[in-house]
Amino acid sequence: MDRRVFLGQSAAAAALAVVRAGSAAETQTAATPRLKNSRPGIGVIGLRYQGSVIAERARPHGDIVAIADADRSVLDLSAIDAKVAQQVNATPEQIYAGVSARHQDYRRLLDDKRVDVVLIGTPDHWHAKMLIDAVQAGKDVYCEKPLTLTVAEGAEILKAVRQTGRIVQVGSWQRSDQRFRLAVEMVRQGRVGKLERVDVVIGANEKGGPFTASAPPASLDWNLWQGQTPDVPYIKERCHFTFRWWLEYSGGQMTDWGAHHLDIAQWAIGSEPLGVKGTATYPSTPNGFNVPLEFAVDYQYPNGVTMHVADQGRTGIMFTGSEGRIFVNRGSLTGKPVEDLVDRPLPREKFTVYDFDNRDRPERAGKIEAIVNHMGNFFDCVAARKQPVSDVVSQHASATTCHLGNVACRLGRPLEWDAAAGRFVNDAEADTMLSRPQRKGFEVRV
Repeated sequence: MDRRVFLGQSAAAAALAVVRAGSAAETQTAATPRLKNSRPGIGVIGLRYQGSVIAERARPHGDIVAIADADRSVLDLSAIDAKVAQQVNATPEQIYAGVSARHQDYRRLLDDKRVDVVLIGTPDHWHAKMLIDAVQAGKDVYCEKPLTLTVAEGAEILKAVRQTGRIVQVGSWQRSDQRFRLAVEMVRQGRVGKLERVDVVIGANEKGGPFTASAPPASLDWNLWQGQTPDVPYIKERCHFTFRWWLEYSGGQMTDWGAHHLDIAQWAIGSEPLGVKGTATYPSTPNGFNVPLEFAVDYQYPNGVTMHVADQGRTGIMFTGSEGRIFVNRGSLTGKPVEDLVDRPLPREKFTVYDFDNRDRPERAGKIEAIVNHMGNFFDCVAARKQPVSDVVSQHASATTCHLGNVACRLGRPLEWDAAAGRFVNDAEADTMLSRPQRKGFEVRV
C-alpha cells in the first residue's frame, strides 16, 4: 500500500469516526432498546424479502404483533426468501416469534389497536396507498424505498403526513451511512471547490421474456397483489422479487438503485432539477420485462451543476468540482479531498447537510445528527416526535427526480421542470405521465 492510499484510507476512517461518534445521548438512545412497558407494537406488511429484513432490524425497538401479506404462504413463513435469514442472521421463526395476528388484507392490520408502528416492505406500487392508509389510521410508518410509483403520489403522501402529524422514515438507508454522509458534507463544505458535475452509475436493468401466463397459486390473492395496476393474467415473473423489471409496478433501476444513489447526489447538490433529458431503448418481447434495455439521463440544476446517470460502469457516485473530486459507493470513499482530511478535518460545528431538506423546518437547518442506524433513527424520532433523516419531504424530491428520468427516457426529448409547481413547463404530454390510471377500489388519494 503506497503512502497516498494509506493516508486516504486513514483520513476517511478518522473522519467517519467523528461522524459516527455524535453525542453520548444520541448513541445511547439509538442503540438501546426501550423499556418493555414503552415498546411500541409493530405491524409488518409484505414479508417475503425486504419486509422481513426491516422487521428483524426493528425487533430491538418494539414487539412485532401483527403481519400481513397478499400471499398466505408468506404468512405461514414457508415462502420467505432464504437470503433473508442469511442477511439478518435470523430465521423467519425467530423474526416473527410471538406474532398473534396474520392477515391477507393489510387493512385488518391497520385496524389492530396494538399496532403503533407499521413497516411496509411491499412492491413499489403499493407503497403510497399503504402509507397513506397507515398514517390516517394513526400509525407511524417505516416504508421501503422508493417512496412512490408516480410523482402525483408524492403530493398525496405529503398532504396525508402533514394532516396527521405521523412520523415516516423511508428506507433510503444510505442517508444513515457514514461514507455517504461524509461525502455529502465534504461537497457541501466546498472540499471539491465549486461543484460542477455529478456522475451516477446505478446498474443495468434485467432482461427476460417471453414468460408464460398461468393460474395464480391458490395461496396468492392476485387481485389484491395487483392493487392499483391494470388487471392482467398472472405471470409468476411479474410477482415477488422480479416485479421491479415491469414498469406497471416499479421504475427499473432508475427508481430501485436510483432511490439510493440519486438521493445522495441530490442531497449534496442541494436543489431539485430544472431540466432533464434521457435516452433509452425498450424491449419489444411480449409478456416480458419492459424496463429499458439501456438508458442514460442528464439533469440540469439551478446552481449550474449537471448530473449524468448511466446504467453502465462502476456503481457509485462521482462528485467533480473545480478543485477535486470524490467517489463514494457502499464499499469506498476516495479522492484527494478525502486524503486531505488528515491535515484538514471537517469542523463538526459547521455541518450544514440538512439545509436543503429543512426548507419548512428552519429550526433544524445547519444541524447534523449522529445516526447509529437507519431503523434506530426512526424509532428515536417516533419517541421524540421529530422528523427522521429520510423523511417524506426529501424522499418525495428524490423519487420525483427518478421518475423524471423515466419520463424523459420515454419521451426522448429535453424537458423543463418546475419543482415548485410540481409539473413540466409547457408540456402537456409529459404532465400526463406524472400520474397513472388507478383501478377502482385501489386509488391513492387523501
